[in-house]
Amino acid sequence: MTGRERIIATFERKQTDRTPFWKGNPIDEQANKIAAHFNTTPHPLDLSETLNDDMVWLMADKYCWKHPDQRPFFDFRQGEALHHLGEGGKLKDAQSIKDIEAFEWPNMQYLDFSEYRELLLDARARGFAVAGGFWSPFFHNMSDFLGMENYFIKMYTHPELVAYLTNKMVECYLEANRLCFEAVGDLIDIFFFGNDFGTQNDLLVSPEAFDTFVLPYFKQLVDLGNHYGKYVMLHSCGSIYRVIPKLIATGIHALHPLQALAAKMSADELVQYKDQLIFCGAVDAQHLLPSGTPEEIHRTIRQLKEKLGPGFIVSPSHEALMTDVSMANVTALSEAATGILLS
Repeated sequence: MTGRERIIATFERKQTDRTPFWKGNPIDEQANKIAAHFNTTPHPLDLSETLNDDMVWLMADKYCWKHPDQRPFFDFRQGEALHHLGEGGKLKDAQSIKDIEAFEWPNMQYLDFSEYRELLLDARARGFAVAGGFWSPFFHNMSDFLGMENYFIKMYTHPELVAYLTNKMVECYLEANRLCFEAVGDLIDIFFFGNDFGTQNDLLVSPEAFDTFVLPYFKQLVDLGNHYGKYVMLHSCGSIYRVIPKLIATGIHALHPLQALAAKMSADELVQYKDQLIFCGAVDAQHLLPSGTPEEIHRTIRQLKEKLGPGFIVSPSHEALMTDVSMANVTALSEAATGILLS
């Protein structure tokens, strides 16, 4: 089977020749280290071929937004550096809808899908399943706009303003993703988007606030992916066990990255959802991958396959493979997942 065939069969709950694997996305420094170690290039598709990935994550934001002044999709601080999550952006003192409308919102004329299409065609030719679309991290973006503490406080002091700003932002992501799926959707298998809803111990906001200020907008994005016939995979780090049933009810197909050491996010505790969700992740990136031995990695992945399979994609419990993971453990991760020895 090709990687794409293996991933699609997993989402369709059909038999595969082995458990599929995705190494995650190494940060640039780690990508360069892996490339040097295995005598390849740090190009994401070359690294994925080298480590026997079955899927790749090609985020549309990175390849399709072509602002002539190199400004980001949401220019929260209009060129000023962000020093901490509580700092906020140009809308932190917004008091009215008029203030929000005055912000310079993304102009979709700056979207260009030509480079993205070429990369997606290359991924398809190499046999990978593709997770793509715009990352759409509206929950994070609200913290960038308002400052994290201010955002959470305004849920109670200015709920109409928070709702309006969230809706305005999500409308931009919906439109960008619509244009993306119309232009290159034939080459994207999984709509993969992310918002970190949890801390190490629990949700960042109360379940009641989540229901009001997060879930309705999240569902709009899920509905869009389903409308275009994509498998929908949510990324959320942290402990989100309290809202997993609500996320399932929105129509998602898969959950990533299963932060193994976060409260109630272990395989033993998530296995109750194995018939309702495809699981992607679960290989602990906080302790096991940086500090464990190759033997421990092999043993853990074997146990995860037994507990979470067959709807399981072996992957780190974080989307970014960091520099604290040794080449011996990168090798162990791939070999334990795929059963293919790396030369």
